[in-house]
Amino acid sequence: MDMSIRFPHLGIYLPNVGKTISVFGFDIAYYGITIAIAMIVGISIALHEAKRTGQNQDTYLDLLMLTMLTSVVGARIYYVIFSWSNYKDNLGEILNIRNGGLAIYGGIIAGVITVFVYSKITKMKFLQIADTVCMGLAAGQIIGRWGNFFNREAFGEYTNNLLAMQLPVSAVRKNEITSAMWNHVVTIGGVEYIQVHPTFLYEGLWNFMVLLFLFWFRKRKKFEGELFFCYLAGYGVGRFWIESLRTDQLLLPGIHVPVSQMLSAVLVIVSLSVIICKRRKNRECRYDKRNLKNTDCGHKKILESEYN
Repeated sequence: MDMSIRFPHLGIYLPNVGKTISVFGFDIAYYGITIAIAMIVGISIALHEAKRTGQNQDTYLDLLMLTMLTSVVGARIYYVIFSWSNYKDNLGEILNIRNGGLAIYGGIIAGVITVFVYSKITKMKFLQIADTVCMGLAAGQIIGRWGNFFNREAFGEYTNNLLAMQLPVSAVRKNEITSAMWNHVVTIGGVEYIQVHPTFLYEGLWNFMVLLFLFWFRKRKKFEGELFFCYLAGYGVGRFWIESLRTDQLLLPGIHVPVSQMLSAVLVIVSLSVIICKRRKNRECRYDKRNLKNTDCGHKKILESEYN
């Protein structure tokens, strides 16, 4: 199997991008390594934010370690449910995540549930926790997507744009090669390549912009939870577009609608609605307080004039 990856319009040729590395005779998948690094970076950023905002880092470390485990399980369950046809005849493969098969939305859903339950048990504020960890989540997603790069998966349809990526036909799953890809197969040095959208790179770059915005906005938020809803809206917008490019979409049974794209739309609508409503309510409260203060001052002046 040819292990090269090419970005022809950028002049980048990577001759040997392996899927695993051997350590003392054991093969460790790069996919797992990138996920582990993503978790470490995400947890570090969340702990730093907890310290910056005067919260207990030890409490967050306990929560994040628990959330890390439930998120991986949730990501796998989500993927398996919407790809059941690939596992129904081989249930043992459900536990094999070395070759990928972790859905980010499944991890987010499981993580949110874990945080919500934890906040109720410990009497912490759920939205405060969500604001504290969302930047770490965005950073983790940026790194974690590179696992798809090593696995040659989660790519998009054929493209000839500047960032187009070429993968050897022998290195990808045949059921993910579309007719458009077959029609534009190129042969270089006796190796057949498909040319596709590097959606892992698109999502990484998009999430990087979301992360920069969150770092800028964190000191400007107007209510608890606004940072988290900004993350959901920002990520949802990018994911909605990127999902439309992918050839391995997880579809809702019966109606064959991309489930991640539908979920992205819902997140964007709900998050923006919450932000708009909460900000409008806060403005009305400030306006009412100013009017009350002015009224109190007016009454005070009237009383003083009458007294004098």
